Order: sequence, then C-alpha cells, then structure tokens
Amino acid sequence: MTSIDPFAPARLGPVTLRNRIIKAATFEGVMPEALATPELVEYHRTVAAGGAGMSTVAYLAVAPEGRTHAECIWLRPEAVAGLRRLTDAIHAEGAAASAQIGHAGPVANSRSNKATSIAPSKRFNPLALRIIRAATDTDIARITDDYARAARLVADSGFDAIEIHLGHNYLLSAFLSPGLNQRTDSWGGTLANRARFGRQAVQAVRAAVGDKLAVIAKINMNDGMPGGLKDDESLEVARMLQDDGALDALELTGGSSFGNPMYLFRGDAPRDEFAATLPPHARLGFKLAGAKLMPDYPFEEAYFLPKARRFLEALDMPLILLGGINRLDTVQSALDEGFAYVAMARALLRQPDLITQWQAGTAHESNCIHCNRCMPTIYSGTRCVLDHPEPLAVGRPII
Repeated sequence: MTSIDPFAPARLGPVTLRNRIIKAATFEGVMPEALATPELVEYHRTVAAGGAGMSTVAYLAVAPEGRTHAECIWLRPEAVAGLRRLTDAIHAEGAAASAQIGHAGPVANSRSNKATSIAPSKRFNPLALRIIRAATDTDIARITDDYARAARLVADSGFDAIEIHLGHNYLLSAFLSPGLNQRTDSWGGTLANRARFGRQAVQAVRAAVGDKLAVIAKINMNDGMPGGLKDDESLEVARMLQDDGALDALELTGGSSFGNPMYLFRGDAPRDEFAATLPPHARLGFKLAGAKLMPDYPFEEAYFLPKARRFLEALDMPLILLGGINRLDTVQSALDEGFAYVAMARALLRQPDLITQWQAGTAHESNCIHCNRCMPTIYSGTRCVLDHPEPLAVGRPII
C-alpha cells in the first residue's frame, strides 16, 4: 500500500489545497460589530503562514437571527470588503480560505441578537430566558434563500470553499434531531422529512456557486445527548447527501452546542471559567447544572475516528476527519486509511505554525494539553490562555 503524503497538494472539488491539513472552524470572538476586523484577518493569516492547506472562517450567519450572538458576522453586502481583505491575506500566505456558513437556530441568543430565535419546534432558551418559536414554512423558504444569497456573498468575498454547518444542533442539525424536531408535518417525523431542510439548503448553496467553489458539509455523527441524532441515522443522512451530488466533501463531527459541548471537545471541562463569562441571571443556574451540561470526557487522540470509520466504509465521497488530532503520525495513518483530509482546531490555536514544524521535522506533536480553557475565550478573543492570558484588544472593523 502506498502511503499518502500529508504535505502534497490535493484536490477538493474545484480547488487545489497545498496539503491535506485544514484549520477547522473555531469561533474567533473578535468581531464586535459583526464585521471583519484586523484581528480576524491576522488570526487566519497566521494559520495560513503556519502551513495549513486551508483556514476556515467561523461562523458566518446567513441571517441576523441566525447568529449565535450579536458579535457574530452575518453575511450581508457590508461584510464583503472586510472578508475580501481576509481572503486576500490568506491567499498571500499560500493557503486556501473556507467560510463556514449556517443558521444557529436554537443555539442563537435572541437577547443578544435582538431577534426572535427559531427552531424546528417551540422550546425555551435558558441563556436568553426567552421562548424559541417553531419555524414556519415561510421561515424555511426564506432561510433556504438566505443560504443561496449568503453563498453568493461568500464567492464575492474571494473564498475558495463553503462549509455548511449541519452539526452541533444549529438549525439544520436541530431539524435532524428526533428529540428537538417534534414536528408532524413534512419537515418532521421520518428521517427523510427531518433531513429535507438540510438537503434543500445544501442544494441551494451548490446552485448558487456552481463549480466555482468547493462545497463541504459539517455533520454530526452523534449529537451526544438523549433524544439526539445517533450514528445509524446520521450515516443514512450522509448517504442521502452523497446521492444528492451537491457536496465535494463531508466533515464528520459530533456534540451539541447547548446540550453537550464537551462531546465535541473532550478533555478537561472548564466549568468555572465558562460560568464567569455568563450574565448574572445565567451564572448561578450554570454553576448548579454545570457538571451535567459540561460532563467530563477523557481526552483521546483522534477520538472521533472509531465512529468515522463506519462512514469511511459506507461512503464513496471524500471525508474530513476531525477531533483531537495532535500528532503527525495520526494524520498519516488517517490519510492512509482513506480519509481525504484532516481538520485541526485546538492544536493550531496553540501552535499556528505546527504544520511548518512538522514539515521541517522539528516537531511531531502539538503542545496542546487539552485543558479547554480556550473555550470561554470566544467572548474575549479566542486564544490559548497558556500563551495569551489577557483578553484581546479589538480594533475597528474593516469596511
């Protein structure tokens, strides 16, 4: 068997990446006016200069109520100039640029956004202390159009790829969840009905950009919470997406942003640090329920690999392996097994130049210790607190 060179160029749909290592989407927390800033540009320029094949900008909402909170870029004409400077900076360092787009749905903080949140079914949002209403047919049609409009703005901004967020119980993921989707109409009930909105959004994005950009979907293999999407159904959804033919690759993830975020991260659960970032009305409740909301999961290298292998066996489309990849030998073995690319987040947050070090032979493993204290920094500039303990000072947006 011939070994795959992790550092050789590789095709992703219409795009050629200089290597097979992708900086995974990690909310950057430096966009106080919901527009690109010099700090956002530098965040991704540094990763590109450090050797990654592609850097993924997160998270770009397709609609104002689809933001996770107010300090989240939503795709509108005013955002294009700043995002174009960002993609230019990434390209100047030799990397490709990907935009993660989506609608936060039940993950959105309506109090922060000053816009009513929506979900598949009516539910209570404990963070905002408000009711999330059930999406109507009109909402679904509008948001599908929002995905297409946002995709065109992404193309105008100079991105090479679009990553559609179908995970972490954001809106499209929530529709997939049998526990969160209690609908009895054509958008709920059977798996085919629950997958309908997500498939429709993916196809709308592909129709909007044609073959100019690579189109990826990020999907939960398992929601990691009671009543959530499980492995078998996720695999069936993946087969549907493959048969639809609108995707160039599928990125495999898991966990729920509000139901079980540690299922995605693994390692130490930074409950005290996270509680300190919450408003007073939510802080006490989180401290009482924090152990349930953020349970401990021991860290394991490439912890999603056992589940991802089922998808590798069942699908023919390119797959991106995510989750706790810290060592070069892990990258090598994953590629040799048949995964097309690997995606890394915390390892590159700690060492943006890790890929360059790997290529030079000066390192073989990340220095990340999986303390996850980077998680709460999304509210003050996402960073490794071991290297950068103080909040980031954020400048004016680029317009």
